[in-house]
This record gives sequence, C-alpha cells and structure tokens, in this order.
Amino acid sequence: MSNLSGGDKPTGKGPNPRRWRKRRSADPVQQAKQAGADGVAKHNNQPPEVSHEGIIAPSNGSKDGSGLPAGDKSQFGKDNNVGNNNQYLSEGGFPSTHSGNGETNSAKSNAPGSRKRKRYPFRKSKSARSDAMRNVRSVPQRTPDAAFVPTTGSVHLPELAKGAGEHQPNNHSSGHSKDKKPFRPSRFRGRHSHAYAALDLGTNNCRLLIAVPQERGGGFRVVDGFSKIVRLGEGLSQTGQLSQEAMDRSVEALKICAGKLGNRKIKRQRLIATEACRQATNGEAFLKRVKEESGLDLEIVTRETEARLATEGCGSLMDRKSDGAVLFDIGGGSSELILVNNIGARKRRISDRIVAWTSLPMGVVTLSERFGGQNVSRKVFDDMVRDVMEHIDAFEGKEALKNIFANGKVHLLGTSGTVTTLAGIHLQLPRYDRKRVDGIWLRDEEIDTVINRLLSMSYEERSRNPCIGSERADLVLAGCAILNAIRMTWPAKRLRVADRGLREGLLAEMMNLDKPGKRPRRGRRQSDKRDKGSSNPS
Repeated sequence: MSNLSGGDKPTGKGPNPRRWRKRRSADPVQQAKQAGADGVAKHNNQPPEVSHEGIIAPSNGSKDGSGLPAGDKSQFGKDNNVGNNNQYLSEGGFPSTHSGNGETNSAKSNAPGSRKRKRYPFRKSKSARSDAMRNVRSVPQRTPDAAFVPTTGSVHLPELAKGAGEHQPNNHSSGHSKDKKPFRPSRFRGRHSHAYAALDLGTNNCRLLIAVPQERGGGFRVVDGFSKIVRLGEGLSQTGQLSQEAMDRSVEALKICAGKLGNRKIKRQRLIATEACRQATNGEAFLKRVKEESGLDLEIVTRETEARLATEGCGSLMDRKSDGAVLFDIGGGSSELILVNNIGARKRRISDRIVAWTSLPMGVVTLSERFGGQNVSRKVFDDMVRDVMEHIDAFEGKEALKNIFANGKVHLLGTSGTVTTLAGIHLQLPRYDRKRVDGIWLRDEEIDTVINRLLSMSYEERSRNPCIGSERADLVLAGCAILNAIRMTWPAKRLRVADRGLREGLLAEMMNLDKPGKRPRRGRRQSDKRDKGSSNPS
C-alpha cells in the first residue's frame, strides 16, 4: 500500500478520497476553509494540504496560494478565462454563501467536485427549510486585520467586470422585499381557513361542532366543539313551559358557544332548537332572550327536518350490502324513526332512500319523569316498554320494510346517548372513548346482557360507572326501554352504534352547498345507458 502523505496518489484503481478526507469542524469559519481546500485539491486531483491555520498551502507552481496555475482561476477568482458559473470568492478568500442574485447556496456545494447534497440548518418540512434558508446567517467574512467578524444579512460581493454574465451586488436586506409577500409554510394555511358551525339545542343537551372541509376524500375535520347537559326540557311534560332554572343553564352554555364562534372565521353556520322549544309555550320568548344575551339566532326546526338531518349525519355508517335498515335517534323529548330501503337504489344520498319516518313524542327525559328514573324495577321497565310500543303501533309506515326484514339482510343503526352508553359498558371502558365506540357493531345477545346488567344496578352504582355518570344515571334505563321497543318492532341481529347525528348532518348539508358541481364519470354514464337499454323490450 502506497503512502498517501505528501500528495502521492494511491496505486490500483485510482485515488480513494475516503482515505484522506478530513474531519469537518463544527465551526462555520473552519467549514468554509475546509470546503475551499477540498475544491482546490480535487481540481488538481491531489489530496488537500492544510496548514495549522487552515490556509491553503501553495502547490504545483501556484504563486498566490490558490492551488491553480496563474491566469487559470476558472470559477474561483476574477481572472476567469473560461466562463462565469456564478461562483465567486469573497474578499477574504473563502467561498461565499450567497450568489450574485441573492439566492442562498452552501459553501460546500459551490466547490467543484464536491457532493451535491444540501445541508439545511435543521430537519423540518420542505416549506420550513425553504423559509429557514432565506434567513440563514452568512459565513463570517475576513477583515483586513485578519480578524473574523460574523455578519448577518446578505453578503456584498466584489464588483465584477462589465460584460456577459455580469451580476450586481445584493444591496437589500435578508428580509423579504417590499414587492413580494412574506413566505408562509403551507402547513399553516388551513389552520385559519373559513370553517362551518352547527349547533343543536335539544331537550337534554347543548352541542356545538366547528369543522373545516377536507379536500381529499371529502368529509370534514373537527377543529372545535362543545357539549353540555342542560336539561332544557326538565318539567316540560308537567307544566308545558320551560322552567327558569333550565333556561338559565341553557343561556350560560350558549354564551360559551357564542365565544367559540366569535374566535373563528365562520363561512356558514346553522343553529337549531328541537323538541323542547317546539312543545313549550314560552319557546319563542326563550329564543328572543338567547339572542339578546348571547347574540345567537336559533331557529326551531320541524320533526321532519330533524329526521332528515339525523339520517344525513350517520348515514355513512349504514351497511351498503344490506337490503334495508331502521335508523333511530333517541333524544331527550322525542325519538325519530327512519326506514331506509337499499334494494335497487342508485341514489347516493341516504335521505333520498327513506321510505317512511315518524317522530315519537317521547324521549329519555319525558319517559323518566313519567315513570321515575332512579329506582327502576323490572316491572317499571316493562311498563315503559309497553308505553313506547303503543306509540310505535300508531305509526302507519312501520310495515314499509316488512318483506325486507323477512329476508334477514337488515340491521339497526342508532344515534343517541343511550346506544353509545351501552357500547361503552359493553367494551368495559375505564373512560368513554368516542373513537372506540363510533361505528361498533353489537349483537342482539350483547345488548340484552348490558341491559340486564343495568337493571341489576342501583342508582348509585350507575352514577359511579364512568360511561354513565351522575348526569345520565336516571335517564339510561328510559333510553333502554325505547330501544327495546324498537328491537321488538323491527327484530334484527345486529345494531351499529353512531356517535354522530344532527350536527354532522347540518355540516354535511352546508358543505355540499359550497361544493362545485362535478361531472359524472364516463363509466357511470355508460352503465346507466346499459340499464336503460336492458329495461326496454327488444
């Protein structure tokens, strides 16, 4: 093996640069010196020779210490007889980190024969690196008294001879120019975009959801929300009016919602009130008070609108392979039942496939107030189920899916606090987790097991359960009675749980209004033509 010292080349297949590559210092001054040394050495195809001060030593007859023959300083000095490649030395004799046009380049990449890899000051996303490179500090410049002073901003290059490829020095600061907008990384653009808001003031809950639409895959992303049990319909079944205490609780919750809405750029919003304000004689007066104290203008929606919004909100969880489904929403003052037929349906929207619907004038709050919700025995529970069955029997469209249910390719889809509570207890969650509950399937025997377990528990035991809590301990069995009546009317082997509902339906409708029209796919039009042609007799 040959000796690599003194500039001798190794024998064999050629020089091995890894054998004599110097360890680079962390100091930016030493990095610049070393980069210049490597470039000169590779130009002469020789290993670099660096003195104890880091200055390039003369070699091969060079008189000025540049490592190049006199008069042939291509890409390194002013005496350029070959061409201009926009690479120059600063006044101190070291490569500059700024080119003549103000763009930033690393000193290592300017040296001929060096690696092309760019070294960024820190590892972040591409947009963040670009922003950082605009503000990177320049390499310290050498002053006449041989002292190195670190400078910031752009580096003023020496004046060049007039002619082709002439570059003017960069006199503006390293900041953004006045005629150019400041750079903003793309990951921050969606954070302050216009959002959509949906508020649902029900008999038992006050819920708010703020979301922004997603470009990929459709749907939306939730950016803020609020939910609180206010029991607006407390005592409504006995007095026919909203109590003062219930209205005070609701107004305080709505003030919090108003503050959240004021902190966002809302493109569209819809604020609705449901059964409690529909039934109460002072419902309109209450909404006027809400507008005066919180600034929110709520509207009372009909039961038909409530059923349609519930379908739009959780319809995406419906099994597309099923022939039909019964969707239900057990609320505080009313319960909506929607029958959906999937046989031969080519419509994408679930609400367009509704064959029958109804709204029962009872919910968990009204039913628990009538029969009692704290101490519920098996007999009291059966009485609640029979009372709900009487209202379902009055539904004229309940037989709309009779033939479909006979085939067995059907399922139930529930959206309410009752079914989500049952799912949490079935999973034995130490704390309610929406991600694990939303979309879960429950078998018929699993539902019976959970309901029997709740019936064997006392009010105090239900209050201590993390998936129920003290606020729902007197309401959960009333919801189970409504669920059992639905299961007895439309028997199905499976139930899918949806932790979504009116708010999601409101957001979906508002976002669909702002979506641009899409042309149907070519394959879909051809399939439609084939279907039409096959239906006509030849």
